[in-house]
Amino acid sequence: MTHNSIVKPDPEKVFLVGVNVRGNRPILSMNDSLIELALLAKTAGMELVGQATQQVNRIEPSTFIGSGKVEEIREQVEDIGAQVIIFDDELSPRHQRELESRFGEQIKLLDRSALILDIFAQHAHTREGALQVELAQYEYRLPRLTRQWTHLARQAGGGSARGGIGGVGLRGPGETQLEVDRREISRKITKLKQELERVRSHRTRHRQQRVRSGVPVVALVGYTNAGKSTLLNAITGADVYVADQLFATLDPTTRRLDLPSGREVLFTDTVGFIQKLPTTLIAAFRATLEEIAEADLLIHVVDVNHPNVLQHIETVEDTLAEIDVPAIPRILAWNKIDQWNGELPLLEDDNPYVAQVKVSAQKKTGINELLEAVEKGLASAAYTVKLFLPYDEGDLLSYLYNHGNVVKRQDKSEGVEITIQLPSVLYKRFKEYQVEG
Repeated sequence: MTHNSIVKPDPEKVFLVGVNVRGNRPILSMNDSLIELALLAKTAGMELVGQATQQVNRIEPSTFIGSGKVEEIREQVEDIGAQVIIFDDELSPRHQRELESRFGEQIKLLDRSALILDIFAQHAHTREGALQVELAQYEYRLPRLTRQWTHLARQAGGGSARGGIGGVGLRGPGETQLEVDRREISRKITKLKQELERVRSHRTRHRQQRVRSGVPVVALVGYTNAGKSTLLNAITGADVYVADQLFATLDPTTRRLDLPSGREVLFTDTVGFIQKLPTTLIAAFRATLEEIAEADLLIHVVDVNHPNVLQHIETVEDTLAEIDVPAIPRILAWNKIDQWNGELPLLEDDNPYVAQVKVSAQKKTGINELLEAVEKGLASAAYTVKLFLPYDEGDLLSYLYNHGNVVKRQDKSEGVEITIQLPSVLYKRFKEYQVEG
């Protein structure tokens, strides 16, 4: 072995805990949710060595699952040498403290939210992404600080937040280290929010410029690992990182493309959604998620082969509602259709999609049909108007051909009369050229 070789540490051995409260109707069953949690743990570089489940009438106020079950899990974990216990639900600060006390300092205790935050920290490659993840991590940890977490020695996350807080000041009279850490984290949160507000302002200015240019935006949304990045690559020839794992891409990617009609559009890939997405993460990613709310059209990408595909669709729609995305026209892209046999899963009668298209991003099939659906989807969100443009304003005519959908054209003695479908922003901009009829 050469001196330059890097020896990777053995993956942490993890034990999962799933709880089902009788009478609750979660989007995924407890077993399916645990399968997803195992994938999340694998994505974070951990090795699954065991799991336990518990049916309860209600969540136990002190230990979440009851003292007997806690002791049973503690013995199992000790027997198999697990180093990490992950609960499939977000633990309250009280549950976190009590369970840490019961399991002992040698066991790292996480919940689903902490695990997702850790994965996001590993996959945030831009300054904006790192800031958003760091804010979410600190806001998650602040109410959960215990003596065991002094100086954040037991952080789950990574990125710029990994390795504890730098520059902690001296303690004042009577202050505990816990109080110093809490004050320092609060200061850090304030600073991060200020930095992110600057990012948000920059995004808003950039978006306003884009709106003025009249180029419509098509946002790809979907459950994590549904194939959004692969589809963006297939549509635009982009070179977005793709991996068969959860949250492989985190930072949004935007690419220009000319539709078959010649109309220019922007396609943007967005972060994948997942059930039980931490609320701190949704709040921290507000600037990024606003890109979805401001889009002209959404392509909801789903993995048609996944056994829980309908539940994934429901999760994405619920998350879109949570971040107040308006009634933007949506296309449902049934991805990975090359591996599918049989009828498509049935949606509810009142499904919100203007079109459904079968595609294989991997095989690049169905792309033309998808782009045709995009043309129609953008048209459905447009105003149909009649405009008159004098011949000496030929540059405007060329602009409208590139940014609208020309339905009819008549060349007259003094200029050109066109019937055109325009997005709302251009409808307002060209109001002075409108004619009746």
